[in-house]
Amino acid sequence: MNVPCVRVERSAGEATRQALAEADLLSDEYQISAADGWVYIPVTDAAAVPAEYEVVEYDAENRRTPTTPADILGYEPSHERLGDIAIVDEDDPEVAMEMARAIVDSDLPVTTVVNRASEIKGELRVRDWDVLVGEDTETVHREYGTEFALDIAEVYFSPRLATERHRVVEQVQPGEHVFDMFAGVGPFAIPAAKREAEVVAVDLNERAIEYLRENAERNGVAERVTAIQGDVRDVAGEYEGWADRVLMNLPHSADEFVDTAVALAGDECVLHYYDIQHEDDRFGPGERAIRATAEPEYDVTVETRQTVRSYAPHEYNVCLDVRLTRR
Repeated sequence: MNVPCVRVERSAGEATRQALAEADLLSDEYQISAADGWVYIPVTDAAAVPAEYEVVEYDAENRRTPTTPADILGYEPSHERLGDIAIVDEDDPEVAMEMARAIVDSDLPVTTVVNRASEIKGELRVRDWDVLVGEDTETVHREYGTEFALDIAEVYFSPRLATERHRVVEQVQPGEHVFDMFAGVGPFAIPAAKREAEVVAVDLNERAIEYLRENAERNGVAERVTAIQGDVRDVAGEYEGWADRVLMNLPHSADEFVDTAVALAGDECVLHYYDIQHEDDRFGPGERAIRATAEPEYDVTVETRQTVRSYAPHEYNVCLDVRLTRR
């Protein structure tokens, strides 16, 4: 259908689209088109378009609304996305398969659908999966401009923590020494290195460390990341007093590693201590554990008490941002 469009050279297409959107002139009924080096951007009111732009009539296609899983099923299936993998948590195998087929038949960029088959288990914090559609449990996940390659069958990774990771990483300053005690594939370590920190990242899981090194290369920060496979308690002696910032994302048992974190701390250091506690005292146990270990040597200041998410009925995943200042 012929509709009024702003015609610009392809090189100016995105800037023009943004300008028209800001002026509330961008039509949402028709598709933007490109032909013969020109971009045609449908507008709502040709008369209101600034004189600097050329307005022409062009046969633009109607904008197609993407098909969602809910369009197919008649209800919104609960799932989360990790790269091109969709994760469901459904006890009924038939319902799970119905959800999986709807997800891959929709316009979502998903090639594999898995169903949780176990709880997180073992020292390496991995779980079993039932692959409902597709074959590959390896993917590339993107968040806040950073790419992470990983295999959900071999490493732990939670896309639900993206906002929390971003909150912490935004505090990192260029030149800082950051020590990630339980690094996984690098969702804290890699963005911290992108902020020009020097990062040491440790994990028990050999495959996680392999992915972490790949992710450091993938994101152009390999020269600022030292990835070490092993128990952080065995590694810490080489970095005693080194850290300006310590990440402790092992919420079920971080209290067992407070002495290691304090040993890593320099004269001024921020600990990001993750915990899971009952709603009646979300932050007390972690704060008491840190004070009991650090206060003989450091002044302890709790800068942030952050509730990350609900974990179970009456239990919460929380974070304490704690500053240690050597006396």
